[in-house]
Amino acid sequence: MLGWTQRRLTPGFSVPWEVSVTRCDIVGDWAQVEAILLAMKALVTGGAGFIGSHIAERLVRAGHSVRVLDNFSAGKRSNLAGFSSDVEVIEGDIRDPKLLSVAVAGCEVVFHEAALVSVPYSVEHPVETHEINIRGTLNVLEAARAARARRVVFASSAAIYGDDPTLPKSEAMLPTPISPYGVEKVTAEHYLRAYSALYGVETVALRYFNVFGPRQDPGSPYSGVISIFVDRAVAKKGVTIFGDGHASRDFVFVADVVDANLAAATREGISGQVFNIARGQRTTLNELAAMLGRIVGREIAVTHAAPRAGDIVDSLADVSRAKARLGFEAKVGVEEGLEELVKYMASTPLSS
Repeated sequence: MLGWTQRRLTPGFSVPWEVSVTRCDIVGDWAQVEAILLAMKALVTGGAGFIGSHIAERLVRAGHSVRVLDNFSAGKRSNLAGFSSDVEVIEGDIRDPKLLSVAVAGCEVVFHEAALVSVPYSVEHPVETHEINIRGTLNVLEAARAARARRVVFASSAAIYGDDPTLPKSEAMLPTPISPYGVEKVTAEHYLRAYSALYGVETVALRYFNVFGPRQDPGSPYSGVISIFVDRAVAKKGVTIFGDGHASRDFVFVADVVDANLAAATREGISGQVFNIARGQRTTLNELAAMLGRIVGREIAVTHAAPRAGDIVDSLADVSRAKARLGFEAKVGVEEGLEELVKYMASTPLSS
């Protein structure tokens, strides 16, 4: 029998006992949001990964019961090291429906972060990524329905917007994905809306733009550009930019993304909806390299290579819906986040 460890609310948080977890109408005060989640039992799929581990840690620090499901193909046990005694870890895959039924049992909220997260990899291996990102998500939704979980918060992606030149990207735009990964994410969004409408499972999709921060693995050729740039800068090496460097991204720090997830888990009246999660600010890759050079105190040598298939040229989010309905607004600037990431990677060796 899988059990839960009951934890006290983090000191400093308080909430009247009569407040229901489904009646959260807090805007912009994350400590209060966390307090209203008193005694929440949550599953974080992909909880040993980059973003998932940050969500799991924040929940633990706020005093909640947390279960992590991860197959450790990309996730790392070291990402859980600082709080591993406070989480229940299940090693397994979202493609296994029986295991998912065990993992979701007793949970109020499922933060579904597990995925094969790479546009280039999906171009090379579309069948594999389909099985994980579409069938795996459907398995999560079915398990949540059977377990009567209150809400599923899903990690979607700005990749669903494809190469539509319209900026900023609004949730009202018609998705036009140009990679299997983008197709998979928008397909999963459709399943979330259907489950919300048909089965009473509350669902919220968060379209992450370019998330960066500690624990993002730079060791793969499919890793995020910032983690790769910072890793090479810390090692006093140059960086490779695919294209002329004028391509832009809307970077958002991982702590802000965790804030968005907590809001999505608590805000009333948003089931079936999607939200852009970003800063609403463009940064070109050339600007990123220059910014990083200022932080490390030396110019970063840049080599330009041919653009990669499936990569988006420009990305900028309209974040007005998230601000209005979630109370979400990113707080950490790109350069501030870069400074924190440089310090982290300079002091933390790669580990499994």
